[in-house]
Amino acid sequence: MAAHDGTHSNDTSMTPSVHDAPEVVVASGKGSALEKTDVDFERVEAAGFDEAATKKLLRKIDWTLVPFLAFLYLLSFLDRTNIGNARLAGLELDLGMDPNSLQYNTALAVFFFTYVAAEIPSNMMMKRFRPSVWIPIIMVAWGVCCTAMGFVQNFGGLVGARLALGLAEGGLFPGITYYITLWYRRHECGLRMAIFFSAATAAGAFGGLLARGIVEMKGLAGHSGWAWIFILEGILTIVVAFIAFFVMYDYPDTAKFLTAEEKAEVHRRLQEDRSALADEFDIKYFFHAIRDWKIWVHMFITIGIYTPLYSFSLFLPTIVAGLGTYDANTAQLMTVPPYVAACICCITAGVLSDRWGSRGIFIIFFNCIAIIGFIMQLATTNNSVKYAGTFFAACGIYPNVPMGVAWNGNNIGGSTKRGVGIAMHVGFGNLGGAIAAYIYQAKHKPQYYPGHGTLIGTETMSAILAIIMTLYLRRENARRDREYKSPSEYTDEEKAAEREAGDNATFFRYTV
Repeated sequence: MAAHDGTHSNDTSMTPSVHDAPEVVVASGKGSALEKTDVDFERVEAAGFDEAATKKLLRKIDWTLVPFLAFLYLLSFLDRTNIGNARLAGLELDLGMDPNSLQYNTALAVFFFTYVAAEIPSNMMMKRFRPSVWIPIIMVAWGVCCTAMGFVQNFGGLVGARLALGLAEGGLFPGITYYITLWYRRHECGLRMAIFFSAATAAGAFGGLLARGIVEMKGLAGHSGWAWIFILEGILTIVVAFIAFFVMYDYPDTAKFLTAEEKAEVHRRLQEDRSALADEFDIKYFFHAIRDWKIWVHMFITIGIYTPLYSFSLFLPTIVAGLGTYDANTAQLMTVPPYVAACICCITAGVLSDRWGSRGIFIIFFNCIAIIGFIMQLATTNNSVKYAGTFFAACGIYPNVPMGVAWNGNNIGGSTKRGVGIAMHVGFGNLGGAIAAYIYQAKHKPQYYPGHGTLIGTETMSAILAIIMTLYLRRENARRDREYKSPSEYTDEEKAAEREAGDNATFFRYTV
């Protein structure tokens, strides 16, 4: 599967009308160079893209793209959270860190500052250059950083490696979520993002199992078991990065696994769904995103979700180890079942939200589930109930991550603004990782009242803001329905006149 098609230039604005274009304009390489394919839309209709043919086309894209993207995110999440498994394998003792101090928490927190700083620039680079080049580059970078963590000798070295890891890894999640929006219609993104993000739950489950096996290498080549966790998982990322360079596709218009008719149909569906809004790179769309208050509300909804997300993934091994008289190896294995349950919820929510064309109500529901889980942690000293609470927490947290990205991305009009808006959303949310690093401290075990209480608060904030946003979007859609004609009644010329208005265009309707 070749990932490199065509030549490159800087103009991506030449896109044909859905109904009257005589040929398909194909963007290649950086998302910019233009090739012309002798396929018109009458020919596409003649090719028989009815409902069954469209489902077949989507399945073809799904099987080609989504499993590999999910695997990339599994590696990403594994490499950022494996420090929790390394801690159980003796990381602090070997590096001379005081387990009763905040040194471990600081090592967790510093990752997120560079991670967040990298996200918006990385997504803009994704827009300017090819995903099949940019994604493998950052993968090699973070794989090297993860491997280097296995060779650190002290706390300072660990902090430096975590800083570098955050900078290298920051572009993957917002980049891939933006990439998905370039292939699927708005109400098809939720399931794909859920499957993609379910890799995070798989990383949690797989990470515990993998760590349990790797620590048996303790002493090999003079390295501790925790060091081998970093070394082997980092090397795996580097190997996959080289594979990604050859197997990743850039855009539908340049994908060699699609026929010419299929490319034209994908193009037609996306143009119809995106309402012919601006697709070219222009710095003004960056400022459009910065000034959009709705994106800022989503950012606060997200930090209310991501703070529990990182708290859970980074500290679940520690929390489980404190529930009873378990050794470190048993605690590693007991972290697996909550992640399996979360994975099932994540994909189920993605299917239902796409089918119903709704996001907000799901976010509100899963926030409530997570709150129940953390209340179960606070309200009892019964270890069975507390362990059951980790299932509620996981099932409430994880589905809301792809759901939130899909909701925000669905409601941002224009390709460049959407890329920046998604990066803002994910970047600000990831600051929750820095908060998460400090809310579970050793001195608070085994109940961890401050930690669980903080997460109840962030989940509650997220739920309230999601309610406000849902009500606003419903009212705004109703207003546009009253004051303007139906989106289907706009001509191509009328849409073209508002192509730079983004989601403020009169024919744009929000996903609620």
